[in-house]
Amino acid sequence: MPLMHKMTTTAFTLDGYRVVQTLGIIRGIVVRSRSIVGNLGAALQTLVGGNISLLTDLCERTREDAFQLMLSHASEVGANAVVGVRYDATEVMNGVTEVLCYGTAVVVEAQTGASV
Repeated sequence: MPLMHKMTTTAFTLDGYRVVQTLGIIRGIVVRSRSIVGNLGAALQTLVGGNISLLTDLCERTREDAFQLMLSHASEVGANAVVGVRYDATEVMNGVTEVLCYGTAVVVEAQTGASV
Protein backbone atom coordinates (compact mmCIF):
# COMPACT_ATOMS: atom_id res chain seq x y z
CA MET A 1 0.00 0.00 0.00
CA PRO A 2 1.49 3.35 -1.01
CA LEU A 3 2.47 5.75 1.73
CA MET A 4 0.25 8.85 1.86
CA HIS A 5 1.82 12.31 1.53
CA LYS A 6 0.09 13.42 4.76
CA MET A 7 2.13 10.80 6.63
CA THR A 8 5.39 12.66 5.96
CA THR A 9 6.88 15.58 7.82
CA THR A 10 10.08 17.57 8.14
CA ALA A 11 9.60 17.39 11.91
CA PHE A 12 10.65 14.38 13.97
CA THR A 13 7.16 13.80 15.34
CA LEU A 14 3.85 13.46 13.53
CA ASP A 15 0.96 15.19 15.29
CA GLY A 16 -1.66 12.73 16.47
CA TYR A 17 0.63 9.71 16.13
CA ARG A 18 3.14 7.85 18.27
CA VAL A 19 6.26 6.25 16.75
CA VAL A 20 6.30 2.56 17.70
CA GLN A 21 9.18 1.44 15.48
CA THR A 22 12.04 3.13 13.65
CA LEU A 23 13.05 1.35 10.45
CA GLY A 24 16.01 3.48 9.41
CA ILE A 25 16.96 6.00 6.79
CA ILE A 26 15.25 5.81 3.42
CA ARG A 27 15.90 7.83 0.29
CA GLY A 28 14.93 8.63 -3.27
CA ILE A 29 17.63 9.74 -5.69
CA VAL A 30 17.12 11.27 -9.14
CA VAL A 31 19.91 12.45 -11.44
CA ARG A 32 18.82 14.81 -14.22
CA SER A 33 20.44 16.84 -16.94
CA ARG A 34 19.12 19.77 -18.86
CA SER A 35 18.50 19.15 -22.55
CA ILE A 36 19.97 21.37 -25.25
CA VAL A 37 16.45 22.60 -26.05
CA GLY A 38 15.82 23.26 -22.34
CA ASN A 39 19.10 25.15 -22.03
CA LEU A 40 18.25 27.27 -25.06
CA GLY A 41 14.72 27.98 -23.82
CA ALA A 42 15.98 28.88 -20.34
CA ALA A 43 18.65 31.16 -21.83
CA LEU A 44 15.96 32.97 -23.83
CA GLN A 45 13.80 33.33 -20.70
CA THR A 46 16.71 34.95 -18.85
CA LEU A 47 16.73 37.72 -21.44
CA VAL A 48 13.30 38.90 -20.28
CA GLY A 49 13.98 38.30 -16.60
CA GLY A 50 11.64 36.96 -13.95
CA ASN A 51 10.83 33.32 -13.27
CA ILE A 52 12.64 30.85 -15.52
CA SER A 53 9.64 28.54 -15.85
CA LEU A 54 11.44 25.83 -17.83
CA LEU A 55 13.96 25.36 -15.02
CA THR A 56 11.33 25.79 -12.31
CA ASP A 57 9.27 22.99 -13.89
CA LEU A 58 12.35 20.76 -14.24
CA CYS A 59 13.30 21.31 -10.59
CA GLU A 60 9.76 20.69 -9.36
CA ARG A 61 9.42 17.46 -11.37
CA THR A 62 12.82 16.24 -10.17
CA ARG A 63 12.01 16.93 -6.50
CA GLU A 64 8.61 15.25 -6.84
CA ASP A 65 10.20 12.20 -8.49
CA ALA A 66 12.79 11.94 -5.69
CA PHE A 67 10.02 12.32 -3.08
CA GLN A 68 7.93 9.55 -4.69
CA LEU A 69 10.97 7.25 -4.82
CA MET A 70 11.55 7.91 -1.12
CA LEU A 71 7.90 7.02 -0.37
CA SER A 72 8.29 3.79 -2.38
CA HIS A 73 11.42 2.90 -0.41
CA ALA A 74 9.56 3.60 2.85
CA SER A 75 6.71 1.29 1.80
CA GLU A 76 9.20 -1.44 0.83
CA VAL A 77 10.65 -1.48 4.35
CA GLY A 78 7.19 -1.56 5.96
CA ALA A 79 6.86 2.06 7.09
CA ASN A 80 3.55 3.89 7.30
CA ALA A 81 5.17 7.31 7.87
CA VAL A 82 8.40 9.22 7.24
CA VAL A 83 9.78 11.82 9.64
CA GLY A 84 12.68 14.24 9.26
CA VAL A 85 12.20 14.59 5.49
CA ARG A 86 14.94 16.61 3.79
CA TYR A 87 16.20 17.41 0.29
CA ASP A 88 19.75 17.81 -0.93
CA ALA A 89 21.13 18.56 -4.39
CA THR A 90 24.60 18.14 -5.83
CA GLU A 91 25.93 19.02 -9.25
CA VAL A 92 27.71 15.80 -10.25
CA MET A 93 29.02 17.28 -13.50
CA ASN A 94 28.33 20.38 -15.57
CA GLY A 95 24.60 20.44 -16.29
CA VAL A 96 23.88 17.22 -14.36
CA THR A 97 22.35 17.40 -10.89
CA GLU A 98 21.53 14.76 -8.31
CA VAL A 99 18.48 15.44 -6.13
CA LEU A 100 18.18 13.39 -2.97
CA CYS A 101 15.07 13.21 -0.80
CA TYR A 102 15.58 11.36 2.47
CA GLY A 103 14.10 10.82 5.89
CA THR A 104 13.55 8.25 8.62
CA ALA A 105 11.07 5.46 7.95
CA VAL A 106 8.84 4.77 10.94
CA VAL A 107 5.80 2.81 11.98
CA VAL A 108 3.29 4.98 13.80
CA GLU A 109 0.06 4.32 15.67
CA ALA A 110 -2.75 6.82 15.93
CA GLN A 111 -3.21 8.41 19.30
CA THR A 112 -6.72 9.00 20.61
CA GLY A 113 -8.86 10.83 18.05
CA ALA A 114 -6.52 10.37 15.07
CA SER A 115 -6.63 7.90 12.17
CA VAL A 116 -3.90 6.65 9.80
